[in-house]
Amino acid sequence: MAVDPAGPVMSREEVDRALARLGAERESVESALSALQDHSGRRLLEGADLSGVTEEHWAGAEEAVSRLWAHFETWDAALARAREVRGRRSRPSREELAELTELLRGSGVTVPGGPGRPSERTGLEVLVERMNEQYARAMAVVTAAEAVWSSLPARIDLLTAELRRVRSLAHALGMHPGGHPAADGLDELADELARTRDEALRDPLRFWRPLPSGGGRVAVGGYGRAERRLEEIRREVETVMHVREDADQRLLRVRDVLSRADRTLNEARAARGEVLAGIAAVEVPAVTGAPASLHRQLVTASEYRRDGQWHRLSPVLDRLEEEADAELVRARESLAAVTEPLAVRARLRGELDSCRSRVNRFGYDGDPELVEHHDRARRLLWSAPCDLRAAERAVRRYRQAAAELLPADRGGPAGPRAGFRKDTGPRDGARR
Repeated sequence: MAVDPAGPVMSREEVDRALARLGAERESVESALSALQDHSGRRLLEGADLSGVTEEHWAGAEEAVSRLWAHFETWDAALARAREVRGRRSRPSREELAELTELLRGSGVTVPGGPGRPSERTGLEVLVERMNEQYARAMAVVTAAEAVWSSLPARIDLLTAELRRVRSLAHALGMHPGGHPAADGLDELADELARTRDEALRDPLRFWRPLPSGGGRVAVGGYGRAERRLEEIRREVETVMHVREDADQRLLRVRDVLSRADRTLNEARAARGEVLAGIAAVEVPAVTGAPASLHRQLVTASEYRRDGQWHRLSPVLDRLEEEADAELVRARESLAAVTEPLAVRARLRGELDSCRSRVNRFGYDGDPELVEHHDRARRLLWSAPCDLRAAERAVRRYRQAAAELLPADRGGPAGPRAGFRKDTGPRDGARR
């Protein structure tokens, strides 16, 4: 809209300030447009086979860039016209100030139209604001695309290289697609990474997340999941590799553990025969051998080791080690259960001998009643088969009878108690 000559007309000082500001902005706008024109992201976008969100946004941004140059040429010509009017004289007339006001703030600048877009009239200050907005929109698309392209494909390439290394190691360990889940997972990851890389090149803005504070970040959600999955598979493959390195030592240890378990079971069988022959009136548990499945697993593990099927050997070895250790524990428990009556008999013999030594130390070894109890307990404990229950009762009676005679063991002098004579028979109060 034209400025009414009778309306607010800019003063000479206002015109000079506006022209100075627009002159400075011209340098800035031209520099920014040149930077946008030479931006590597823009050149990549121009030559890329785009799709999706990026194709849509770049179409609008590319049109904005074209309009930017057209607007800049119009704006530059209008600015030159304003400078020419202002340069006619040091003190411009009112008509010249009105014309300058029209150019700077009114509608004295004609902006050419385009396909489906009519021409329009505006002022220099409005036009420069519009160019700044168009520049910001175009630059946002360009910088976002470049940020994704300079980050995500390179990261995917590094992850793909690591995937190839892990897959090569897996194949060397006999882990092939269709034969092991880890190998299948590697193939699936390779396909997923290839798809993600292609999408990042064709539609980079799909991976861009603007931030409220300005700028944005590259979204790596799918890449992050692939990275974690590859790490899981890598650990699994390295576990199998360690199995290959330690297989001989682990198989040797399993054989040693099973051999010790067999020897312990043989010892338990021999002890069971001794218990059955030497101890009466006790239940002796049967001694069973190691499960046949353990030895079959050992044979299978040896075959896997010989054929280099490390991925199959790994779970078999883990299970075999666990079951072999459990078998050794079971064998030791079986030996302890079988030999318990022998241990009880040995304990009773020890108690009998200990009590007799104490009786002898105090000089009561000739007491007829103690001799009788001792001889009965000894016959029971050293007879075969030994009746443990009867022997235990006999030892207990001998100890009780001795306790009635012997003083508390406080380190006092040994010798017969006063009032007792070896040649006079039972003491006062003794059983008759």
